[in-house]
Amino acid sequence: MAEKQKHHEMENNPIEKDPVSMHKHDSMDNSAQLEKNTQHDHSMHNLTAEEHAHMDPNEHTKHNIISTQSGSDEHEGHGTAHADHSGHEQMFRRKFWVSLILSIPVILFSSGLQMMLGFSLPNFPGSQWLAPIFGLVVFFYGGLPFLKMAVPELKNRQPGMMTLISLAISVAFIYSFATLFIPGQMDFFWELVTLIVIMLLGHWIEMRSVRQASGALNALAKLMPDTAERIRADGGTETVSASEITNGDLVLVRPGATIPADGEIVDGESSINEAMITGESKPVSKTVGAKVIAGAINGDGSLRVKVNATGDQTALAGIMRLVEQAQHSKSRTQILADQAAGWLFYIALGVALITAVAWTIATGFNVGVIERVATVLVIACPHALGLAVPLVVAITTAIGASNGLLVRDRLALEKMRVVDIVLFDKTGTLTEGRFGVVEIATINKLSEDEALALAAAVEGDSEHTIARGIRTSAEERHLTLPDVHDFQAIQGRGAKAHTSSHMLYVGGPRLLEMLDLHLPTSLEQFEKQASEKGQSVVHLIRSNHDASLSEVSASFALADVIRPESLEAVHRLHDMGVQVAMLTGDSQAVAKSVAEVLGIDTYFAEVLPENKDAKVSELQSQGNRVAMVGDGVNDAPALTRADVGIAIGSGTDVAVESAGIILVRSNPLDVVKIISLSRASYRKMIQNLVWAAGYNVFALPLAAGVLAPIGILLSPAIGAVLMSLSTIIVAINAQLLRRTSL
Repeated sequence: MAEKQKHHEMENNPIEKDPVSMHKHDSMDNSAQLEKNTQHDHSMHNLTAEEHAHMDPNEHTKHNIISTQSGSDEHEGHGTAHADHSGHEQMFRRKFWVSLILSIPVILFSSGLQMMLGFSLPNFPGSQWLAPIFGLVVFFYGGLPFLKMAVPELKNRQPGMMTLISLAISVAFIYSFATLFIPGQMDFFWELVTLIVIMLLGHWIEMRSVRQASGALNALAKLMPDTAERIRADGGTETVSASEITNGDLVLVRPGATIPADGEIVDGESSINEAMITGESKPVSKTVGAKVIAGAINGDGSLRVKVNATGDQTALAGIMRLVEQAQHSKSRTQILADQAAGWLFYIALGVALITAVAWTIATGFNVGVIERVATVLVIACPHALGLAVPLVVAITTAIGASNGLLVRDRLALEKMRVVDIVLFDKTGTLTEGRFGVVEIATINKLSEDEALALAAAVEGDSEHTIARGIRTSAEERHLTLPDVHDFQAIQGRGAKAHTSSHMLYVGGPRLLEMLDLHLPTSLEQFEKQASEKGQSVVHLIRSNHDASLSEVSASFALADVIRPESLEAVHRLHDMGVQVAMLTGDSQAVAKSVAEVLGIDTYFAEVLPENKDAKVSELQSQGNRVAMVGDGVNDAPALTRADVGIAIGSGTDVAVESAGIILVRSNPLDVVKIISLSRASYRKMIQNLVWAAGYNVFALPLAAGVLAPIGILLSPAIGAVLMSLSTIIVAINAQLLRRTSL
């Protein structure tokens, strides 16, 4: 009963719900969860696609988070999730094709278009009603989403694209039906349906480009194991759900397993990979008394861990809360087309009012006045304005994809043009996230390649991180390794093996102590300099087979390997006027070394996950617009908090899901491409909006009759032609974006 009561309380408090265990619980109580999800769906699906697309992003984000917390199967019955807008995209696509087909008879049998183009189709009984009937269907089927979205815009006193579209199609609809009863007047039916069809096309393109997911919390939860091995009082083990573990329990963590909860090692030792949580680039050795973190991966040792934090008390759950908070902190941003549409709405109403008053005074109130006003209101919403931004966004997205840049959030791409500082995570972003030999020092005329080949041969059978780094570095140099035999690992000191002429040792300071050797002056200086940079140093020792004569022949400095593209990326960002900063969980020495090599302006070392998020906020509080580039779980809150989050595609799911832009090739140089593409895209958007709005500057006064005294009066037909011309110009100009060189 107590468990059921607790479950009931948690279901009624979704925001306070344990962010880790709630995901695991979903699979345990599907029936209750499905009922809850269905209730949620009914309330949220009452909103139209456009209401979702234009609702306050803070509210939309809150809905996305709660949807994620409610279970991953929430929208299966609907075929889509709100988060990725795929349902909106499908809805606009469906309405576009249906409306396009229905528009064909309207266009062909529209008396207005036939009169303008000088053609006629054979009449048959009832043919005069084809345009009105099909126009009516298109108006209510294709135009309804725009009409619905005009309501909240007007309620918020923020008229935008939806209001302007609704005004144009409503006037065209009402006026066209009025012409059925007013002899000699040209209807707007063909203009009505083409306007709706093109606006549906624009929104379909926009939804496809905007499609994005909000799976960060799910991806975080997946790091937690579903089960754990709890040690019973009699010493045996039992497999239990991870959510059943409580503080004080003892759990067995086998080699390669994921740690199910925060705790302290009470027996065993191992190297633990905490890079996904802390950002530390190399596995951390842990012995009795050491703390371990839920979600970290155990190495090759077996551990017994006493649990001291579960559920929402773990470090991983804390990161999840930071992601959620950062998502809530996003501010509202309106795209340029909406702002332009808002101004055009007021301008159209103003011009229409002036037109009505002026023509009534000049000619008296008659059908001609109504025609003038209707013409003004219909052409106030050019087709071009509805396509100006979506076309550029679609082409930009395609260009980005072909260059390894996946745009999940169009606003993120737009913001990149004004970013002041790019904040890189070090491990796995500026560096490759693996150890390698970065410097070699030798004595007695031994070449670097010879020394590295010997060391790699000795480490051939070792799985230690440093051993793998030495072998990989030798492979990258395409070295041929000498034959060795009698390999032996020296616990805590290194390894040894025999060649035909020597006994070889590879190890660190403790190996030198064991062999009672001292470094030559040159190698001692080399070790000192490497240590100051936070690099690990191992030595190659050659000895005769009876070990009566040994000498240190070479020293190797190992560190997280810097990506070859990182240096050029930093330089090119500087050339673009953008500062570069770096975040890392590594030591001050390591951070300083990397920053100096790359020429980075600012670096933050030994930064914990919660502080990464805080560092982004700190930079933003200084007036900077920050783009964050990362690949790990610990980067997720910072990626979400930043003005623009950029994830390395080879990184973790949670980093990718928290970002607006994804780099497929894990190449820091692609950040430069993003900025170039963003700036080029913005220029095209402005140009298109100028063309679209420029049409109104020219057409509205003519439609109002400013030049009527000299015999120039813009008819609805000519206005429609100019509208189509504006659309063609915008489409061609958007295509020119493909010539952009990244």
